[in-house]
Amino acid sequence: MKPIVYFIGAGLSILLSIYLFIFGTSANHESMAIFVGLWAPTIIGLGVFNTLLGILDEMCCAHKRIEDRQTRPHDH
Repeated sequence: MKPIVYFIGAGLSILLSIYLFIFGTSANHESMAIFVGLWAPTIIGLGVFNTLLGILDEMCCAHKRIEDRQTRPHDH
């Protein structure tokens, strides 16, 4: 997924957390708001992890292409 999707998800998590904290009516709405607010760094961490996996995949493919070029016999 694109990084903007993760940032939108984290932003929605923060907004929902604020809403629950201010307008919550249950006895433990503060705890629920904190729990939902903790989703934001988790979502951002997932986005960073997926981005790094994509970079690693590209690097491995590029390395394999370089190795294939070096080991292929030359046509002279």
